[in-house]
Amino acid sequence: MGLSRRAYARHRGVAENAVRAAIAAGRITLEPDGTIDPVKADKDWTAKTDPAKQRGIHAAIEPKATVAATPVQDKPVSRTALDAVQRTLQDSSAKKEGDVTFLRARTANEVIKVQERGVRLAKIKGELVDRARAVATIFGLARRERDAWVQWPARVSALMAAELHIEPHQMETVLEKYVRRHLTELADVKVELR
Repeated sequence: MGLSRRAYARHRGVAENAVRAAIAAGRITLEPDGTIDPVKADKDWTAKTDPAKQRGIHAAIEPKATVAATPVQDKPVSRTALDAVQRTLQDSSAKKEGDVTFLRARTANEVIKVQERGVRLAKIKGELVDRARAVATIFGLARRERDAWVQWPARVSALMAAELHIEPHQMETVLEKYVRRHLTELADVKVELR
């Protein structure tokens, strides 16, 4: 014969409501006579309870219990989700090898939250700009710069030709040739905004 719900709650160090909730959720099972086998129930409770929701003495004693050992959910986790958790953990300082466990997935989630808050804070402080707007601004600046250089030989060739005592049209042709060559070299420069 096992323990009553109230006795098991005392044994476990939790409220009787927590025991009732665990029975209702299927995390622990009752014996045929309606009592609770404490050894079997402790094992089931540890394996099927979210470690982050453990309270009291069990949270301190069993912090490494993982849901991955005996899954609570019947729903499989997609490979994409598992890969995302692995990438997030690799990008963070939590470089732990092995399978994705509940605790590792939760760590990945917390890392993502911290990164997201950092980005939001940087936006609020004005340290980040909208990428599309930055690209459009740079494109506009480059176009205006190019147009100014293309028009420059026509504006200054007559003045330069007068100083050098040569024909203005010849001066403009030479200047235009070298300006276009220079602009072609500048066009090879690739700007990457990441």
